[in-house]
Amino acid sequence: MVARHEDRPKSKFFIDNLFEDFVPLSGDRYYGEDKSVLTGFAKFNGDSVLVIGQEKGEDLDSRIKRNFGMMRPEGYRKTIRLMELADKFNIPIISFIDTPGAYPGVGAEERGQAEAIAKSIECCMKLKVPTIAIVIGEGGSGGAIALASSNKVIMLENAIYSVISPEGCATILWRDPKKMLDAAKAMKLSAKDLLDLQIIDEIISEPLGGAHRDKNYMLKNIKESLTKNLESFKLMSSEEIYNNRKNKFLKIGRNKGFISNLEDLSSLKSDNKNLNQILKSKKVQVIGVSFILASMILLFYLL
Repeated sequence: MVARHEDRPKSKFFIDNLFEDFVPLSGDRYYGEDKSVLTGFAKFNGDSVLVIGQEKGEDLDSRIKRNFGMMRPEGYRKTIRLMELADKFNIPIISFIDTPGAYPGVGAEERGQAEAIAKSIECCMKLKVPTIAIVIGEGGSGGAIALASSNKVIMLENAIYSVISPEGCATILWRDPKKMLDAAKAMKLSAKDLLDLQIIDEIISEPLGGAHRDKNYMLKNIKESLTKNLESFKLMSSEEIYNNRKNKFLKIGRNKGFISNLEDLSSLKSDNKNLNQILKSKKVQVIGVSFILASMILLFYLL
């Protein structure tokens, strides 16, 4: 799978080459530091941004140090702390997503892994500043969604983004992790499928063979995409940015339903005509069933 290629450019590579004056910040102020996620403030095209990057590592030693990109609760709490700080000072947030999922260890669960992920999603949705998430490799499970609940979700051409890994899905459905290709096809985790489903907003092209074949080409494409998307938010108010994000996620899966305007779902106004038709049909069904029951009771007493 190209998304997992060991030479594929990681978050640290993009942070080092796309941003200037990067100042790394550590710790969640509760437990400790999580080295599987890089966070800090930097300059992009002269403007301040908060950069978050899930980092897998380049070799065996660094991968062990980074926990293979699987974040622990303290990692999510660190990102929450910094996202709230960026929101306070009106600083846009850029996240690089590359993780097989949140760390499932006993210690992580004891320290509140599920709660930390939920709080991170909640924090992302409440922000009043522009947020952009780029899936550069794997976007696995809640570990990715916790940082990818953004105004713009962008994927590299060969990246994947799903609620569970293909191996995990195959194990649950067929009890055979070797059927991961069948699971991957069924889950529609490719960038093209997710763009068709309107779950992501943009695909960044890769060179033939994958992003690792021409890293400078990837830097150029990502920089252009970030510049374009950040510019699009400059004329929007904080409330418009917030509603833009909320409407984006409310719109997913609502192509058929009772919502009259998919571009403005904040108020959740329903289509009264369709709703009245359904209520009317239900009322007819209830009256019909009541009439049948009354007839049966009357016949029972007569006989």
